[in-house]
Amino acid sequence: MRVLVASDKFKGSMTATEACDAIAEGLRAGSQAGEHELECVPIADGGDGLARTLTDAKNGAWIEVDVRGPLGEPVTAGYGLIDNGKRAVIEMAEASGIALLPATTLEPWQASTHGTGELIRDAIGRGADEIILGIGGSATNDGGMGMAQALGYRFFDSDGNEIFKIPAGIETLGSILPPESWDPPKVTVACDVDNPLLGPNGCTRIYGPQKGIDDGEFQKHEFRLSQLVKASSERGQEFAGAQGSGAAGGLGFGCMRFLNAELVAGFDLVAEHLDLEKCVATADLVITGEGKIDQQSLSGKGPAGVAHMALRLGKRRAAFCGMLDTADVSELFGPICEIRDPELSVEENMARGIALLRKAAEESAPKLLS
Repeated sequence: MRVLVASDKFKGSMTATEACDAIAEGLRAGSQAGEHELECVPIADGGDGLARTLTDAKNGAWIEVDVRGPLGEPVTAGYGLIDNGKRAVIEMAEASGIALLPATTLEPWQASTHGTGELIRDAIGRGADEIILGIGGSATNDGGMGMAQALGYRFFDSDGNEIFKIPAGIETLGSILPPESWDPPKVTVACDVDNPLLGPNGCTRIYGPQKGIDDGEFQKHEFRLSQLVKASSERGQEFAGAQGSGAAGGLGFGCMRFLNAELVAGFDLVAEHLDLEKCVATADLVITGEGKIDQQSLSGKGPAGVAHMALRLGKRRAAFCGMLDTADVSELFGPICEIRDPELSVEENMARGIALLRKAAEESAPKLLS
C-alpha cells in the first residue's frame, strides 16, 4: 500500500513536519517493516507554519531579522527565500502574531502589523521581486495600516495633521499618502479564512474576542476600520467586501489596498507549490491531521483541503487530531483518531503531543493499513 501522510501542525505542540514524522513512525511500528510505502508531505494553509513548510519544501534559505513585535517590542522574526532568492515566503505571525503575546497582555487598541511591513521591506531589500504572505494567527485589528506605515505610507487626519501612532489614531483618519516611487513587488496573500472586513461576519465581530476586544468595544473597532475604508481609494468598498479582506484583523484588506495584492486560499497556494494533487493521485491511503478538528476546520483549513482532494480522487482517507470538537465529519475525513489523553491537562497533552501521536498511529496501523 502507498500511504501519503499530509498533516498540518498541531498548534502549540508540534510542527507539520514533526506531526507527519510521528504519524509515519507510528504506522511503521504498527505494521510489517517495509510492507508499505510512506510519503510525508507537511502542509499548511494561510496560518502559522506556511513559511517554514514552503521554505523547507523548496530547499530555501531561512532569514532572521529584528523587527517590531505586535506592541512595538523588539522581536526576532524569520522568513524564507526560495527560487534563488527571487521569492520570499513571509508569515505575519512571525512578527505580528498573537502567539508572541501572553494572554494577559492582549492589546487590540495598540497591536500593529508594523513588523510584518518590516519583513516585507527586508525581503525587497534582498532582491525578492515576489512575496507570498501568510496572514493567519494575528494579534492585530489594524487593517494593515501598521504594515503600510513600515513601507512608507503616511496617514493624516481630517485637518491634515500626520498620524504617527498607528493604530491608535485610525478613528481620526482622513487621507493616505503613498510613498514616493512606490513600485511594490507581486504579492500573493494566503488566507485561511474568507471573512469580509466589516459587518456581522467581519474580522472584529468574528475574531475580535480572541484578540481581547470586548462586546462593548465592537462598534468602536468597526468604526476605526470603516474610516480606513472611507479614506481609501474608490475601490475601498470593493476591497472591504472581498473574501478574505477580514483575515488577520483586516490585513487582507490592507494588502489589497496598499500592496495591490491578490488574495488566494492558503491551502490552494501551498498545494500548488507542493504538487500535492500528484501525491494524492498516486496514493492508496491519504492521512491528514491538525491540533483540533472542529467546524472551523471545514472553512479553508489545510486538512479539510487534503481530505476534499482525496475524496475527489476516490482515495481512502483518515485523520488524527489532538481534539475532536464537531459533528460527524467522517464522510469527509474518514476515520478520525483523537490522540489526547483525557486524564492529562491540555498543557500536558500538548507537551507530549509527538509521543501521543506516534502511539495513536501505531495502534491505528493494523486497521488503517489492512
